Amino acid sequence: MDITVKNAVLKISKAEAVRKETELLMKPYANWEEYLMPGPLSIAILGELVFISSNTDFSINKNPPKSGFKYIKYPDSFRASLMQVSNSGWIAFNEAHKNMDQIRLHSNNVPSYMKMTVKTLLQDNIQIVQALLPGQLENIRTIADECTRLAESTEKKFTDVILLIQEILEACLNSKQCYEEDVKEVQLKLEEAKLKKESAEKAKAMAEKNFGKMDKQLDEVHKQFTSAMESMPNGWEMIGMSFVEGLTNTVNEAVSGFLAVSSGPSKIVSLVKNSIGEKPAESNPFAANNVYSKSGQLLKLAEQINSFVDKDKIKWSEVYDQKTSSAKSSWLKKQLQNIESSLKSEENCQAKDKSVVVCKDAMSICDLLTEFAPKNNCKPEQEKDLITKIQNLKAQTEQLDSESKAFTNSSSFSATPPQMAQNTQSGGKKSAAQMATDNARFRIEQSRAQLEKVQEMYQKSMENLEKNNKELSDILVTMRSCEIKEIDFNTTVKMLVKGLDAMGRVKEQWEKMVRFFQMISNLINTCLNTSLKRFISTADNIQGIQGYSSNAFIKDMIYTQAFNASNIANLVYMISGTYTEVSSKYLMDRVSSLGKLMALDPKNPTFERERAKLANDCDSAQNEIYKLVMKRKEEFERDSKKRVDMIDQELLAVLPPASDEEIKKIKDNVQTGMKEITAAEEDQFG
Repeated sequence: MDITVKNAVLKISKAEAVRKETELLMKPYANWEEYLMPGPLSIAILGELVFISSNTDFSINKNPPKSGFKYIKYPDSFRASLMQVSNSGWIAFNEAHKNMDQIRLHSNNVPSYMKMTVKTLLQDNIQIVQALLPGQLENIRTIADECTRLAESTEKKFTDVILLIQEILEACLNSKQCYEEDVKEVQLKLEEAKLKKESAEKAKAMAEKNFGKMDKQLDEVHKQFTSAMESMPNGWEMIGMSFVEGLTNTVNEAVSGFLAVSSGPSKIVSLVKNSIGEKPAESNPFAANNVYSKSGQLLKLAEQINSFVDKDKIKWSEVYDQKTSSAKSSWLKKQLQNIESSLKSEENCQAKDKSVVVCKDAMSICDLLTEFAPKNNCKPEQEKDLITKIQNLKAQTEQLDSESKAFTNSSSFSATPPQMAQNTQSGGKKSAAQMATDNARFRIEQSRAQLEKVQEMYQKSMENLEKNNKELSDILVTMRSCEIKEIDFNTTVKMLVKGLDAMGRVKEQWEKMVRFFQMISNLINTCLNTSLKRFISTADNIQGIQGYSSNAFIKDMIYTQAFNASNIANLVYMISGTYTEVSSKYLMDRVSSLGKLMALDPKNPTFERERAKLANDCDSAQNEIYKLVMKRKEEFERDSKKRVDMIDQELLAVLPPASDEEIKKIKDNVQTGMKEITAAEEDQFG
């Protein structure tokens, strides 16, 4: 049964299947169809600004800043300043299309480099690995660095438009031309824009600081492995491989969490609040991510402790190894102490407090097992109490791991590294088969709940999209119903405020794109600077587990990081493909029309015709993008169901039937964990 379950798990956690699941889990955060919907509206607004600029001109240079204007080139002409906004917007959308197409082509090369990396890692000859691997990883890093440059360049172009609009609005306020009620609205919008800028800068700095800690985290994982293998007696292969799986989960969840924190709006909100002193700095989502990444290790250790229990009895012969005269619980406690030490070094957050409590409970259980095991002198009431504690610990770790999955957006079935997949330790024991079965059942429920949660989030993001779109459309309807003589200064200011909103949304997505590539680059750097150097310099190849050496572990760590890098690249390829498709079909022709409109004399009869054509084209583009969004939503729901069905067919089919009580317990633990992170996010990041 153990091998059958493991083979089924391997089948549903193939690299391609995990990539597809990452796409599903990240959909609410990396939904570019949704963020491109303001595109046609932004272009339409720029077109209306060209139309407005043909109205009576005046100066906004009455009370200029002491150091002069940074972005406005023609402060003596409001008309010229509006044309400058339209021109800057035209440049930004052109740059975005060109660069995203290059990003699409670059990111499409990553899978082939990843395949070469896997082939190299499967080589037994260390010299071949040392010779080929650095160059292959370097190819991926070069792509990431080039794409970072392209994304940063585009982000800067949209930032320029935003800063120009902000400066024009400030100049309008200072020139005392606005009505009093409009002054308040503009001031609020400018304060909001300033706050967004500060929070974006803080988020960027914090992300870069935490990306830089990847080396340290991986070094810690390597040390944990070495220490565990050196202290583990011979013949404990099952415990050893379970522990290694927990370490791999830590790396996977840390990377997925970085990705989720960098792209999840609710998690970045805390950084905004910190910057204005609403909440203490303990709400650092990156610290919470580091803590949650340990949940997989804690779960594996709790499962191992639980495997000592058979119904209402503890299998003392499995707790205590007569050959080595040592209790397995003593070795498990050492691993828990290492995790606790690592947790305590993190910044304060709710996840840390909860995880430390779990560690202490687990160590207390290990102490009791170690105390009773040698003499097998545990009284029936003590044994009963101990079993209750062990079962509670398993429930605690299942809840914590479900919280972690919800926070980090990591797949319940992560890709199994090649060396680990080749090592099929089963031990032939009933406890090993039961442990694999219990874990598989838990993962099935966790995966189902996770995809349900993502569907809910996606639905909410669609509702927000429709609300935001209506707001932007309303002002365009007002503008287009006006004759040029009816358009006063204050209506123009309102339109600029809406333009600021629309551009801001597009720019935020480019900020995410920059972080995606920084992550890929950092992952590969860590492979080259930490794992590869350790692989080359390891003189003594520790063989703590039969058939799985320290070199095999390092190879698996390199694979895990490179796979995560290619996983992000796959996500980027999906996004860039969507952007290029939408931009080609629905944006670039409108951008060209905008350029044509800017070049025409407003008195030319063609001008009004071009303005009307641009307005109609933008409206139809918006409708077409909305249809695409709805089509992708249907695809997402279909793919989510397909993934759940695949897990049920491949894995659930090979599991022995479970009691209703057992299934309810698992569901409750998963739901509790998922709900708690939602509540914690609202409290801490909402």
